[in-house]
Amino acid sequence: MLLGWSLHLSAQTSYEDLVRQAFDALAKDSLTQAEGLFRQAMQENPSHRSNYILFRYLGRIKEQQGRDEEALENYTSGLNLNTQDTDLRLDRAALLYRMGNEARALSDYTDVLDIEPENIEALQMRAHIYALRHDNKRARQDYEAILRREPLNEKAYIGLILLNDNDNRPREAMEQINSLIAVYPKHAVLYAIRGGMEQRRRQYELAQRDLTQAIEIEPTNPDFYVSRATLFLEMRKKKLARLDTQMAIKYGADPKEMASLLK
Repeated sequence: MLLGWSLHLSAQTSYEDLVRQAFDALAKDSLTQAEGLFRQAMQENPSHRSNYILFRYLGRIKEQQGRDEEALENYTSGLNLNTQDTDLRLDRAALLYRMGNEARALSDYTDVLDIEPENIEALQMRAHIYALRHDNKRARQDYEAILRREPLNEKAYIGLILLNDNDNRPREAMEQINSLIAVYPKHAVLYAIRGGMEQRRRQYELAQRDLTQAIEIEPTNPDFYVSRATLFLEMRKKKLARLDTQMAIKYGADPKEMASLLK
């Protein structure tokens, strides 16, 4: 009896030591070493109650290594051990979305919300996927659920504004973006969004003003130069558009894409 307890205690200590060493390796960005230690720990104690957490870290390591399919396998293995772990499910959902599997990602986000109905990350991403699928009613419900809990949640507010603008609610969308800018007057992306909305309404001078404001706030953001270049092209100001594409390239935009834009 005592011998059996001693062996169990020794195995437990070895498991914890291996996990500790694995986290130390992660802290030093030694991903391969960390992976080996995590797997060694699970071999040491295959039935340890914390193994699902180790699978989560293995999944993250594989993602960092660009091995998405293996990352997916590890997340799934972890969830097979603990179906109620929302962190694991959120990691798998995010990976599935990045891999282009919106249907499975949507299922995972819904499973998270069955467990935690007010999980902001799951609501945000599920709303986004619904919007991509033109399921505007459900997307709106999720965005509004976030805003009931966090009335100034900028990301959810932006999602709802863009949804309304694409869902034949242009006046409501414009009122909302104006209100959001009043709350966050230094957030460049909001001016860029409003500029895009004004461009679609052919309010070119207003659009130019807002996109210029976005650039003044974040002068090294290439996306804003691309947006203004697109506006200038629509305004038949190709010289100004060319200058903006050059600035976009300077700050990281793809030269081939910019050349294509100007054709």
